[in-house]
Amino acid sequence: MANEQTTRTLVSVVDDDESVRESLPDLVREFGFDVQAFSSAEEFLASEYRGQTACLILDIAMPGMTGPDLQRELRRIRQSIPIVFTTAHRDEFVRPRMLAAGAVECLFKPFSETALLDALNAALRGN
Repeated sequence: MANEQTTRTLVSVVDDDESVRESLPDLVREFGFDVQAFSSAEEFLASEYRGQTACLILDIAMPGMTGPDLQRELRRIRQSIPIVFTTAHRDEFVRPRMLAAGAVECLFKPFSETALLDALNAALRGN
């Protein structure tokens, strides 16, 4: 029997930017979560962590499969994972589009630690 106290919630970060994959997991760990980082949506989909992930921090614009593409694929295979999108592209229409498509939040880079923690808490409340 696993002790629930020793199991920390897994947050997966999917971003093609190496600097984000190096810095963001450290911050998420400081919030008390376990973290796995992936350089592409395809890598995340193929990983053993897909089924364990309680929340995705997902970049919108990536080569190959984009963040919204991954969101659609997860929906297609009936895997419900709350998503916090991130993007460096300041477009006034992107956030409403992502929220309408079911994202918990859409944060513009650079975002504050507080904004990220609030988004993660909102995502995990739904779980």
